[in-house]
Amino acid sequence: MLTLEEAQAQLLRLIEPLPIERVDVPGALGRYLAEPLLARRTQPAHDVSAMDGYAVSEGDISGPWHVVGESAAGHPYDAAVTPGQAVRISTGALLPVGAGGVILQEDVSRDQHRVTLTGEGPSPLHKHVRRQGMDFPEGQEILPSGTRIGAAQAALAIAAGHRHLPVRRIPRLVVIDSGDELAADPECCEPHQIPASNGAMLAAMAQSLPVEVNRIGPVSDNLDALIHAFESAGDADIIVTSGGVSVGDHDLVRPALEAWGADLDFWRVAIRPGKPLLVARKTHGARQQIVIGLPGNPVSSHVTAYHFMLPALRALLGANRPAPMPLLSRLATQLPPCGNRREFLRGLWDGETVAVHTLQDSGALVSLATSNILIDRPANAPAAQPGDPVWVYLLQNGGIA
Repeated sequence: MLTLEEAQAQLLRLIEPLPIERVDVPGALGRYLAEPLLARRTQPAHDVSAMDGYAVSEGDISGPWHVVGESAAGHPYDAAVTPGQAVRISTGALLPVGAGGVILQEDVSRDQHRVTLTGEGPSPLHKHVRRQGMDFPEGQEILPSGTRIGAAQAALAIAAGHRHLPVRRIPRLVVIDSGDELAADPECCEPHQIPASNGAMLAAMAQSLPVEVNRIGPVSDNLDALIHAFESAGDADIIVTSGGVSVGDHDLVRPALEAWGADLDFWRVAIRPGKPLLVARKTHGARQQIVIGLPGNPVSSHVTAYHFMLPALRALLGANRPAPMPLLSRLATQLPPCGNRREFLRGLWDGETVAVHTLQDSGALVSLATSNILIDRPANAPAAQPGDPVWVYLLQNGGIA
């Protein structure tokens, strides 16, 4: 069996980012830059005041001064400042020609057009001045390729003079639920059935990214039905299946993939839950489809989707770090020794420590839905005590995560 990192690397080597398109900045939210972003302008374009006060000439910090005008944001003072003169200035306003610094309004008293220093002047004089190019000069790389566009990145792009951004085409994902036991309608579920919840869960996970998702199923445990489902997903960039990837008599995803013409890349990963994960690919001329076969137990499906489906989608979108990043925390509860496979345990992080759920069965959805982290336990790890360091992965089931 492959380790988690080996399997992730092998999957990501199969994936080429999708073609580049240019979209407006709001349309780029949640997507990843396909090229480095260079500033088209200098910010700030001129020296500006960082505070409200009075602009005075270089070296003229003792006063008194005669107020000769005002510079407001968007309305600059159109003459030069000379020694003995001051210009009333607002935060963000351009420094007048000849001005070398800003005296805070709290440090002066004003009588008509006369301003007298009553507090301490700025030291150095330009303390309250934002110099031209302080944030970035024209031509500077302000964001590297592969950066995800959020609120701050969108603001930076606009401030740098961009209306449109280069991003990758939105991926097309098809999710296939399979199993004779699955009921499509959760309100009409016989005792021998279970509601088909995995497809909805996987689609919801994928939609944390800008992805076009279609669902197929539930598909019965029938070779022809599964082959037809794969054929129906012909325009997908990634096909994700749930269930049918183990070694039982009714686990038919592997033979269906072979009959469909896909090549198996790897099968089984040394993690719990989620060992019977598979990755395959189908070539259509110059185009390639990736198939990720996830286990059918809901927690196994969620954990493997977190570590494989989402990184694959991020790679298609051009992310510079597709795999999730762990955080270091400390345990609030004891943990028993780990088995011979790496384990991902459901738990709750309160911002300081993490507590593990008592029920870790791979079919237990309550413990998944009430968790906000996965605790990463290395294979053969010894028992751990409260206060011991532990690596965790943040989930998105609500709360602080």
